[in-house]
Amino acid sequence: MTWNPRALTALCVALSLCALLAVPTNFPGLGGDARLTLVVFVLATCAWIGTSIDDTYIALGAGLALTVTGVISSDTLFGTLGDATVWLLICAFVLAAAVSRTGLAGRAAVFLVSGARTVRQLVHLTTAALVVTAFAVPATSGRAALALPVFLALAKVLADARRLVVMLALLFPTVILLSAVATLIGAGAHLITVSVLWEATGQHIGFTQWLLLGLPLAVASSHLAAELVLLTTTRRSDRTGPVHITPEQIQRHSEQPVTGAWSQAEKRCVLLLSTVIALWCSERLHRVPPALVALIGAVIAASPALGTVRLKDALKTVPWSLLLFMAATMAMGVALADSGAAKWLVSGLPAGASPMVFLAVVIIVSTAAHLVLQSRSARSSVLVPLVVAASVGVGVNPVAAALASTAAAGFCHTLPASAKPVALFAQLPGTPTYTPRDLLRLSGFLAPLTAALVLFFAVAVWPLLGVSVTR
Repeated sequence: MTWNPRALTALCVALSLCALLAVPTNFPGLGGDARLTLVVFVLATCAWIGTSIDDTYIALGAGLALTVTGVISSDTLFGTLGDATVWLLICAFVLAAAVSRTGLAGRAAVFLVSGARTVRQLVHLTTAALVVTAFAVPATSGRAALALPVFLALAKVLADARRLVVMLALLFPTVILLSAVATLIGAGAHLITVSVLWEATGQHIGFTQWLLLGLPLAVASSHLAAELVLLTTTRRSDRTGPVHITPEQIQRHSEQPVTGAWSQAEKRCVLLLSTVIALWCSERLHRVPPALVALIGAVIAASPALGTVRLKDALKTVPWSLLLFMAATMAMGVALADSGAAKWLVSGLPAGASPMVFLAVVIIVSTAAHLVLQSRSARSSVLVPLVVAASVGVGVNPVAAALASTAAAGFCHTLPASAKPVALFAQLPGTPTYTPRDLLRLSGFLAPLTAALVLFFAVAVWPLLGVSVTR
């Protein structure tokens, strides 16, 4: 491992904090388990920030350390792998593999994009299509991989308009990242947030409630971001020119039919996906947990008679590393809560802090956190337990605070390395794409806009939907 200045700084900070925690006379209100938990938490966070070691390896090491030292039991560590949210994500990836195999994405692109007559229409129709994919494909990296062939087809059709191609290259990852908040399965960080809330407060956020709170924010932020992308990467002459993309042009760059009669596999897949989403949204009526609904859908999607993908092929698409990361960080969250470490960390906050000020600070920190922690799940693993504990101390609804932090952490557009979708669309051989300067220019406008929009939803919109600002 190469010790760069960032790694050395992180190591010095970690060792200094651990040395302070190791002295029993320091922090007299801190118990032994809480000290051990904070030492492990500090070392893991500094390793995530300052080293190139795999995030999952660090999380597993932290979970193991907490178990060996007796802070949590082995049942707690291993039990997180059986958590319903882990199963939900596994089954969602199986369903996504079934959808990808049928070529429905190409048909959806033709249905929306071929109706565009102006550049602005093309941008917003593309944005709408990308928002919808949040319901079919879990995790932003999976959606980026699904959308990449559609972008490459559009890039070839618009090859004579280089700035429009660059604009679309930036639009795709921007919308994919911001629209993830629409659904519970949109990002692994969402499942971590739900688990932390359940462990710390006993409050459960289901698929329907997350949809009700997240979808309006996803739609608003995605379309506002689309306008920013359009304005920062194109000229007036580019935006006013006509555009017309035909199904035949897209078909020339697609391996599967994008027009014509639907195959039986496509019909079965659409019916299955629609049924699963409908059951997720109507959980309060039938009381079947989302994870069980997803498992039923996954079994049908991979069945020999009705399925469109073999189970072993679908399971190859599951990000097992992410699942192990989620399980290990869930165990870290349990340790922070049960040992009293999280409560101690936020005990020094002023009790009279305004809920608005508290939420604003949480959102600003969460928005900027991607500059330090590149992993979205790691950001939620570090921030959400502290935000939940702090919100209780200042009288803020922990659900509102956790959701605001998670939504704000969805902004990670500043650098190509800030998120996998950004890195994927930044490296396209033979296709014009954006530069780091383009990202910085967009981020200068998008970061404050995203933070302000999340704060607006937290204090003005979510209370109307049942999530108040104060407890």
